[in-house]
Amino acid sequence: MGTTEWETTAAWSELVGLLGTLDQRFLSGPNAVTDERSVADGYRMIATGLGVALDAYLYADPTRPTFVDINTPFRRDRRWGGDNTDAYYAMAAIDPTRTYRVSGQRGDSLYFSVTVYNEPSPGEWSNRIIGIVNDSDLDIADDGTFSFHLGPKRPAGVDGPFIELPEDAAVAVTRDYQVDPFTGRRVEWSIDTLEPPGPIGSTDAGTAAALGAARRWLETMFAILPLAIAPRPDDESTLGHNSPQVANGFAEPYQVPDVSYGWSARDACYSFGSFRLGDDEALVVTHRPPTCRFWNLTVWNPYMAGVGAADARTSVNHGTAVPNADGTVTVVIAREQLGHPNAISTADLAAGNLAFRWFLPDTVPARPTVDLVKATDAPTTLS
Repeated sequence: MGTTEWETTAAWSELVGLLGTLDQRFLSGPNAVTDERSVADGYRMIATGLGVALDAYLYADPTRPTFVDINTPFRRDRRWGGDNTDAYYAMAAIDPTRTYRVSGQRGDSLYFSVTVYNEPSPGEWSNRIIGIVNDSDLDIADDGTFSFHLGPKRPAGVDGPFIELPEDAAVAVTRDYQVDPFTGRRVEWSIDTLEPPGPIGSTDAGTAAALGAARRWLETMFAILPLAIAPRPDDESTLGHNSPQVANGFAEPYQVPDVSYGWSARDACYSFGSFRLGDDEALVVTHRPPTCRFWNLTVWNPYMAGVGAADARTSVNHGTAVPNADGTVTVVIAREQLGHPNAISTADLAAGNLAFRWFLPDTVPARPTVDLVKATDAPTTLS
């Protein structure tokens, strides 16, 4: 008897082959990490990325859709992609020829939304935001329930928010922001297709295609990770002269455009920075929050991932931060949490990244200011 040549066998081999090489992205090259923790975190990020990719492509069924968690404040295997400890993100694969009803109950969310993204090809990262519905667009009932539709055309008799799906629509991603993830009730999401589901059962071609998409998605993620951490101005290096940004500072804030990369949030403004801190150093970060629905500042490792909310206080938001007398907010960041009311820590990480985000701001914020000081000289009171 001849041996069957399964497409899935080849696709599996390619995925396993990629997994065996991804560590070279952080062990060598211009963005290589050298400390024990960052190397260990690199291997953990491979495992995390694989889990998300399999959820997004291998186990997803657009004919039987469900929202699956991709970021949470508490699951250590869902810390990636620019996460933060205030939010839950979930995703559902969608078929652009189908019509879906999204419904839910808002819980204690301060901001929530669903964003639909394209894929230029299966597994290739999105480069376009197709549409978004946030809570301000919805007619939310007194009991907190809501619903809206996605599809190639608006269903007859359906009013209210609607996202029209072009042929390259591929995924719907939820966002749910809480002031306090320990006490806040997250949004309860549901998604249903109005058409009958497809057949049950795995096929060789379908499984091979899903594994191939997962491989491409994972490969793309590690094409940008780990992030380069800028040198300090006092480093003995010429790299700082070639870069517009140095460590222990923030870039200019910007509004996310419709044409973006990955699963970015169109309702947000961002400002990114990086840090390099000694044991005895701290950053004093001050900004003036615009009028907005929600803002936070969070610490990432070189893989755009933070620690869990229960592990350390590594972020502060508009509900937990205490403002200064003039309306500005000062946050003190050190490797261990200091005594300021708005102090957060890097969880003893010596170098990594920082991210501000402001949702639905009335204006693009001014760039936050940063002072590098000795930890013993960091402020402990509001100004």
